[in-house]
Amino acid sequence: MTVRLCLHGFTGGPRSWDFLARASSEVLIAPALIGHDGANEPETVSRFEDEVDRLAAFANGKPVHLIGYSLGARLALGIAVRHPGLVSRLSLLSGHPGLTSEPERALRRASDAAWCDLLQTQGLAAFVDAWQAQALWASQERLPPAIREQKRKERLSHSAVGLCRSLRVTGLATMPNFLPLLTQIRVPTDVVAGELDAKFCELARVLARGLEHGRLAIIPDTGHDLLLEQPELITQLIRGT
Repeated sequence: MTVRLCLHGFTGGPRSWDFLARASSEVLIAPALIGHDGANEPETVSRFEDEVDRLAAFANGKPVHLIGYSLGARLALGIAVRHPGLVSRLSLLSGHPGLTSEPERALRRASDAAWCDLLQTQGLAAFVDAWQAQALWASQERLPPAIREQKRKERLSHSAVGLCRSLRVTGLATMPNFLPLLTQIRVPTDVVAGELDAKFCELARVLARGLEHGRLAIIPDTGHDLLLEQPELITQLIRGT
């Protein structure tokens, strides 16, 4: 039986994968990422690589179909590079291979520090309002209000302290540049992005070109949050149907 290890995005949680659990009888493991409600991470997790290793342990030493969305995709890449024997298949949804220059990292550190300042000074609700107002999520305005409200509740289920820790430990500025290491990943890999998410469409093309067995899929008329906007299509892609 296929075992799938599913890693959610920033401000998401294990319930982000409920749509997949409902559609499949296979074993699905969906841990909470560091800094997110439900995560049981020790204080020793202080680097991106530490979180990669913590999450790899959920595979219980056996190869899994590893699936990651956004932040989860970045961590999934880390697992595929650091623990290749634990990955039989890889699915990267709205993923990023890592920044390539120190100026980019400096800009991202400043951006993450600003988000942390907002969390610490104005609180979680103000942060969620500002986070959701980004152009990255504009396509979600077409979704039913009930779905958008459920997503907001998911984001509000975390703590300001926790989300700051997530940004500081697993933010893009702390992630290694995996581009030169993509050739080490030799398992079938689905690389997926939403058509309306231009930046991540280009990143998906870069990832797919660098992977020996990379298969690119651009989902039409869809933004960054593939799980929220296209759960049926993502289920079909993950299950290979």
